[in-house]
Amino acid sequence: MSKPDSIPRPLVRANQWVIVLAVLAAWATGWVWWLAVPLVAGLLGRLFGWNPVMRAAALFLKKEPSAYVPEDRRQQEFSQTIAIVCLAVALIAHVLHWTAVFWVFSALVAVAAFVAILGFCVGCFIHYQWTQYRYRRQQRASHV
Repeated sequence: MSKPDSIPRPLVRANQWVIVLAVLAAWATGWVWWLAVPLVAGLLGRLFGWNPVMRAAALFLKKEPSAYVPEDRRQQEFSQTIAIVCLAVALIAHVLHWTAVFWVFSALVAVAAFVAILGFCVGCFIHYQWTQYRYRRQQRASHV
């Protein structure tokens, strides 16, 4: 069975809130391993197609998944990959005592997730620009 081309928006939002809240919890408590929660969930989602945050959130859907506003799966997977990288870099930076790098990457992922909750997906914008760049490069190469 193939994956659908979209993900219901409430599941995407739940995942974004977990990222934001994990970063805020890490900052507030000083226990940076809160970042491992969205990191592991994201890795499971990308590697095995099973994101425990989204699976848990799906239990609370009141309608059929197709009744919700759809989010493009490819764009969300691209954005999730960026979040995974930022969370991993932040955790590794903490372990290596690179405080500035920890703050920058944890802030990047928190701000991007919060801005996405507000309606603008930074990862989707990057994905779109990357796709356009590849298309234009391909067009130039085929006209040579």
